[in-house]
Amino acid sequence: MCVPSVDTRPRVTLADIVRVCGDAVARTHRLAKVQQVALRAIAACRTAVLGGHAETCDHCGVTRITYHSCRNRHCPTCQTTARDRWLEARRAELLPIPYFHVVFTLPHALNALAQGNPRVVYGLLFRAATETLLAFGRDPRHLGGTIGVTAILHTWGQTLTQHLHLHCVVTGGALSPDGARWIPSRRTFLFPVKALARVFRAKFLDGLRRAYAAHRFTFAGGTATFGAPTTFAHFLTTLRAPDWVVYAKPPFGGAERVLAYLARYTHRVAITNHRLVDLTDGRVRFQWKDYADHDRQKIMTLTAEAFLRRFLLHVLPTRFVRIRHVGLFGNRGRHARLDRCRALLGVPPNAPLAAEPSPPAATRDPERCPVCRQGTMHVTAVFAPVVDWPHAPRAPDPP
Repeated sequence: MCVPSVDTRPRVTLADIVRVCGDAVARTHRLAKVQQVALRAIAACRTAVLGGHAETCDHCGVTRITYHSCRNRHCPTCQTTARDRWLEARRAELLPIPYFHVVFTLPHALNALAQGNPRVVYGLLFRAATETLLAFGRDPRHLGGTIGVTAILHTWGQTLTQHLHLHCVVTGGALSPDGARWIPSRRTFLFPVKALARVFRAKFLDGLRRAYAAHRFTFAGGTATFGAPTTFAHFLTTLRAPDWVVYAKPPFGGAERVLAYLARYTHRVAITNHRLVDLTDGRVRFQWKDYADHDRQKIMTLTAEAFLRRFLLHVLPTRFVRIRHVGLFGNRGRHARLDRCRALLGVPPNAPLAAEPSPPAATRDPERCPVCRQGTMHVTAVFAPVVDWPHAPRAPDPP
């Protein structure tokens, strides 16, 4: 009996919305260059604009045409390959220990300042959060050693509004200062979150004060009045009054579950194509999860212009690093530290970790013929990109 295949492709993609409404948004709004480049890249992704190649099966003779990807980090279509390569590199670095998940969130009162100064505010978020975790790890009252932290920046909420927060994957233990002992954490507890929040708030506000004194901020629009020292000092006072949110989620079961988590979060963009429902009469409908209503799935409708404006809030500054490693995972001396930790944990160097099975799409051989499953696809023609397209993203070399 022949069972018909189910078409799981999204009904509308982010690229479709950009092609329809991107030019209008660029004409009517003042966009940063990195936002303009992101829109052009997403619109051109996997189209003839970037060129491509034709492949023919050496067994059945079927031919398929593949257009190049834009490889822009804000394009939801281009993140799978980058994610898989990144995960393979992390697989060799994870230790066979429990890991904890800690989330640092900035107050929404900082959203306007972050819109005009994303590089400064996001950098301070990384610094304050990671320095807080490392300080608690070094404190003898907690662990008394060096922990490992992988921090991932997310700037969005479910409805694409600004929600600045940092996801941190933290080792459930530390390497002693003399390198002679591995100090395990408690099974279900890492650090007190209220104390983490207070120290994080103090470090971030001190960073804001220093950045203001160094004239690193640009004030315009809703933050124009912050240029006056008294106004900015009052702004810092209002930020100091409320409690800040630091959330520690239950610990992961082990390194293999950390990989599964990282696969979902590391290369995620503000919205995936599968959350988009349709684009009709200039209005976009998309799914979102209402955490305040028992995580129910709901549908939100926005004009295409408003939708793209929200999406562009989350385009990162050029070359800004949104995944960072500190402590045991810091770049300088990382391999020596991790080898020492493995020795103390009784694990052979470079021992492979057991990981949850990958989905079939991730393990499929791209050179295998998708029709007959026996032949190999060979490049038989190459199509040049449109050279006169302005600010074209760099297309990959043909295979």
